[in-house]
Amino acid sequence: MKQIPLTKPQVIAILINSIIGAGILPMPVFPVRAADHGAPLITVLAFVMAYIGLACMALLGSRFPKQNFVTLSEMVIGKWPARFFTFLFACYLGALTAFTAREFGEVVITSVLKSTPLEVTVILMLVLGAVSARSDMNTFAYMHMFYVPFVVIPAWLIVFLSLKNAEPLNLLPIWGNESGNWFNGIIAVASLTQASFIITLVIPYMKNPEKALRTATLSILVTGSLYVAIVVACVGVFGPEEIKILLWPTLELAKTTSLPANILERLDAAFLALWLTAVFTNILSTYFFTVHAFSNVFKLRDYRFLTMFILPFIFVLAMQPKSIIQMYTDIYQIGRVGYLILVGYA
Repeated sequence: MKQIPLTKPQVIAILINSIIGAGILPMPVFPVRAADHGAPLITVLAFVMAYIGLACMALLGSRFPKQNFVTLSEMVIGKWPARFFTFLFACYLGALTAFTAREFGEVVITSVLKSTPLEVTVILMLVLGAVSARSDMNTFAYMHMFYVPFVVIPAWLIVFLSLKNAEPLNLLPIWGNESGNWFNGIIAVASLTQASFIITLVIPYMKNPEKALRTATLSILVTGSLYVAIVVACVGVFGPEEIKILLWPTLELAKTTSLPANILERLDAAFLALWLTAVFTNILSTYFFTVHAFSNVFKLRDYRFLTMFILPFIFVLAMQPKSIIQMYTDIYQIGRVGYLILVGYA
């Protein structure tokens, strides 16, 4: 099948769906713990930091439009060091995929299918991601283009409707009333965007690689504004002290939101539906990126068999945390350190 160059809207859809994922549920907790009432400001700074890293990737990719992350690394630091770091990067992406699937499983068995074994929900999402990751780049882009409206539009609707319950005083002062640890909060939120580095794999397939920076900018604006709006809504409705004891503040926000005239008194079911879509597209991106990174390291002509080969390893890794608390502790620590190393290497 002939490869059709990817358009700008397709790449924007890929980046948006890669950023918005399972982490949208606990995300408000990270900036609130760091800066209390200043959580929205922390989120803004986190996306500024995320944009800097993504912009560097986009500029580098537009300067060398025929090179992907692996081949460009080989040109800069040498063949074997580049392959070694790319192998570690692929393993890290696999870990992100595993923890995303585990987080999905925990939410499902806690909120919806309470009698379903955790292993069943996790393996089903991983199999779905593995099968979808066997697609070529055009099909991959088409899937993201199809799903992005079902993620972004309902999310904005829920946030908009929830603001009627917000108390403006909960958002003051905007810089927070405690010093906290701003750096850790910024890194924690910024690490949720690291799947956007899939742009290094996508740029060689773009119709106009010189527009990569503009594409990255629009993607960060869409996702960043949504994340900031979610934090503003959560802090405005619940207040920072209550958010600190909530496991999934965004889900609780949807529970307190209703449609006008009480057509639907709670929107948590609708929110979980869009969240499921966001989790699938996020896992699709990280899984797709993982198998392509491994295939580039080992110089494989066909990456498709890797999708099923690495599935058992990702599943075993996903089941390692013994509880939800340990799972989020591992996600926070691995995500923060991995993001710093990834940005530094890039």
